[in-house]
Amino acid sequence: MTTAAMHLTVLGAGVMGTSITTLALGHGLPVELVDVDEEKLTKARAAIERQLRMAQLMAALPADVRRGELVTSVDSEGAAGSVAVIEAITEDAGLKAKVLAEVAAAVRPGTPLITNTSSIPIAELATAVPRPEELIGTHFMNPPYLITTVEVIRGPQTGDRTLASVRSLLTELGRQAIVVRDAPGFVTSRVLHPMINDAIRIVHDGTASAEDVDALMQGCLGHPTGPLRTADLIGLDNLADSLWVLLQRTGDEGCRPCPLLLDLIERGDLGRKTGRGFYHYEESLQ
Repeated sequence: MTTAAMHLTVLGAGVMGTSITTLALGHGLPVELVDVDEEKLTKARAAIERQLRMAQLMAALPADVRRGELVTSVDSEGAAGSVAVIEAITEDAGLKAKVLAEVAAAVRPGTPLITNTSSIPIAELATAVPRPEELIGTHFMNPPYLITTVEVIRGPQTGDRTLASVRSLLTELGRQAIVVRDAPGFVTSRVLHPMINDAIRIVHDGTASAEDVDALMQGCLGHPTGPLRTADLIGLDNLADSLWVLLQRTGDEGCRPCPLLLDLIERGDLGRKTGRGFYHYEESLQ
């Protein structure tokens, strides 16, 4: 399936892909959401409807803008007519490189290729695409339709035109772009994820409960949700993937995922998206 010209293509119908799609639709942009799994796309449509209702109730979307049209597809052929492509698949450098290479061959030259990543250096992924000047990174925070600041990562080969286009897109989406240089984990993940890992170690060692760790970080240090609720929102599997990337690329042993984190993932308790992580939730985000 294809959409009209000047639509946005989002690759990946997981938590981040659906939430980025919600943000774009709520600001009037038509979106083609692509995933190889039809069932996942069906679930994504329902999740996007829930998120749009929530965002509207919270006045997080412009009230005077008509919602953009959503089209879903199991292939990226429609990306040829898109104003930009946002890749939002799992945090796996090999998979991201493969998907970016495929979509780069489908889009028109000059189309920004945006990889949404929490930790993988853009320079690594740029080797997979024929026009590395068109590749740039973003790190949307979850949920993107509520958090108004976006970390933008300029790779060593990212062109001025690509950066300007992505700034303009984020402005259209009502987001503030903070541009940083390329490095493993950039700013937010390099600071936040090892800190969350340390918080998990405290629970693992029996020093304090998850609730008490979060209460202390909120009440004493002003963390808005606490590191362990934040971990549940990120997704414990996504957090571990990011920590492995940081460990492999920096050698910082503080980034080695805590055994408790790996145990929860092994049990399938991945946080908000499965209904259970460090906390229990009435419904999952999947």
